Amino acid sequence: MADRAPLRPPALCPGDTVRLVSPSGPTRPERVARGIELLTGWGLAVQVAPHVYARHGFLAGPDADRLADLRDALCDPAVRGVVCTRGGYGTQRIVDGLDLAAVSADPKVVVGFSDITALQLALWRGARLATVHGPGAAWLDDRTPPSSAASLRSTLMSTAPVVLKCDPAEETSGVAVPGTATGTLLGGNLCLLASSVGTPDFPDLTGAVLLLEEVGEPPYKVDRMLTHLRRAGLLRGLAGVAVGQFTGCADDRRVSIVDVLADRLGDLGVPVLGGLPVGHGTGQLTVPVGVPATIDVAAGTLTVEPAVR
Repeated sequence: MADRAPLRPPALCPGDTVRLVSPSGPTRPERVARGIELLTGWGLAVQVAPHVYARHGFLAGPDADRLADLRDALCDPAVRGVVCTRGGYGTQRIVDGLDLAAVSADPKVVVGFSDITALQLALWRGARLATVHGPGAAWLDDRTPPSSAASLRSTLMSTAPVVLKCDPAEETSGVAVPGTATGTLLGGNLCLLASSVGTPDFPDLTGAVLLLEEVGEPPYKVDRMLTHLRRAGLLRGLAGVAVGQFTGCADDRRVSIVDVLADRLGDLGVPVLGGLPVGHGTGQLTVPVGVPATIDVAAGTLTVEPAVR
């Protein structure tokens, strides 16, 4: 992996302006209202991009409008944070139009997950920007309780390291290969990683700790994606793997997602830590990506340097 250091934006402070964008799928104002309430409660000034609530089939508006909102948010010097409302699908359609030189010149906090993995990979490739894998502004209190909000706030607004522990209640907690490993934490949603193969945005994972999470994919599809990455040689040279939530990843053949993950990740010759509350499941916690991280399987911890300075 390239030795270039991550570009860390300034931590958000009370009074800073954050702008909400919808680079992927459509969302609803009533869900975003709760996210706005949280952000303003932390002392942040929230702006809503012009096309946040647009709908165009399965997208939050035409590509040109979604890209314009994203570019404007990333380029506006008054905006200090960019918060995606949700994932869904569509970010890959617009990331080639980003102004990465502007991102490098004025880095700001970018937060999202799921389909937003495509944006985070593009920002890492083009600017080495450290970003934040965490809940979007379309907030659901039953899925993201107060602990989720506290985790997001701390990651955005403080420079403390983030420490996540394996939760025995998480389905993937049984996925484990002993050891410790340190490297840049890269990755996110498995589908987006797999669909980035062959594009400029797939990261060099040599020496990296790979973060994986997924939702709604049956075990055979997870197997297929991981097998694709293996056959392409893209998992060679990993330092370790951090496994988050694989939510709703079951099918009627009663094949365990844990068995698939153990089979496809367990013989890579690197430490693997599962059971991390990162992804689409209840109690989702926030984690920086693009910065150094250490997994300690015996301690059950993922310790990540801050994404901000």
